[in-house]
Amino acid sequence: MDFFISSAHAQDAAQSDPFGFFLPMIVIFVAFYFLLIRPQQKRQKAHTALIGALSTGDEVLTAGGVLGKVTAVSEHYATLQIADNVEIKVQKSTVSSVVPKGTIDAA
Repeated sequence: MDFFISSAHAQDAAQSDPFGFFLPMIVIFVAFYFLLIRPQQKRQKAHTALIGALSTGDEVLTAGGVLGKVTAVSEHYATLQIADNVEIKVQKSTVSSVVPKGTIDAA
């Protein structure tokens, strides 16, 4: 009889609360959201706003390190003047930042 009682206690101990299993997974997901996903979404939103606000005359730096002045903007491309009589056409998404006016002259 004691054998059945002790095995019954062992079965109760083996069956744990299912919420106890999901709680660490939920905590990990929340940590990933606040540490990885949310900051990336904010950077993406800021970059999209930067791309949308590009206009002729802006001085920009591309992801490849090219510094130039925007001479024309289309839906997907921007034309940059990188030297006298030298213009290149780049995808707008490669523009990483708009630099202050006069940066090209100082460089």
